[in-house]
Amino acid sequence: MADAIEQRLHDLGAFIRDRRRDARLSLRKLSELAGISNPYLSQIERGLRKPSAQILQRIAHALRISAETLYVRAGFLEERDEAPDLERAIRSDPALTDRQKETLLEVYRSLRESADRSMPPDASSAE
Repeated sequence: MADAIEQRLHDLGAFIRDRRRDARLSLRKLSELAGISNPYLSQIERGLRKPSAQILQRIAHALRISAETLYVRAGFLEERDEAPDLERAIRSDPALTDRQKETLLEVYRSLRESADRSMPPDASSAE
C-alpha cells in the first residue's frame, strides 16, 4: 500500500515537472505563480510531499491546466470513464454562429490529434 502511494506521488511530481518544462517555466517562476515556496514545489516534483487539493489547484492554475487532472493523478478524484462531449456542447451553443462553431471544432480536433501524437502509448488511457 505504501509503495502504491509513493509511486502515485512520484508520478504526480513527474507530471507537474513535465508540464512546467513544457510551459518553459523555471521551478522558481512556477512557485511564484502558484504562491508556494520554491523548496516545497521541488519536494512535490520529486514525490516527497503530498500536496493538498488547494495547492494542486494553485499549481494547475499557474500551469494553465485543469485542476481535475492533478486531482485524479493525486488520487483525490476517480478518473471519468468518458470525457464530456465538448463537440456536442459547441454545436448546441446558441451564442455562436455556425462559422464560429466550425472554427472551434477544427481547433479542438487539431489540438486533440496533436496531444494524442505526443502522448506515450501507455499514458493515453490515463489522461
